[in-house]
Amino acid sequence: MASIFTKIIQGEIPSYKVAEDDNFYAFLDINPNAPGHTLCVPKKEVDKILDLEKEMYSGLMAFARKVGLALESAIECKRVGIFVIGLEVPHVHVHLIPLRSMADATFGSKVSLSTEEFEEIARKIKAELG
Repeated sequence: MASIFTKIIQGEIPSYKVAEDDNFYAFLDINPNAPGHTLCVPKKEVDKILDLEKEMYSGLMAFARKVGLALESAIECKRVGIFVIGLEVPHVHVHLIPLRSMADATFGSKVSLSTEEFEEIARKIKAELG
């Protein structure tokens, strides 16, 4: 059965997409730790990051770096935290979280954003990507 991320990539479930290439897809987390919290996923559904082929692993990290640099320029923060946890969804994903304080990194506090706020954040990140 396809993961929720595969369904997002295939357009079966809507997302606030910020970047995409042949192998990877980046979109805003709908239950974010902080405004701009973005997920980067491979289009190929693989459960655990260490199960990725070496080239796919390296490609995902390069893609996440590119998106992270755009995120850092688009959203006011001290830095962008990069997390790979992956227990909730059995599909490799890299969290990029704009950090203003350590509370943003705890996964215990979430922020609520309106559709308009999500759309504006996605627009800002896309603009930084060119």
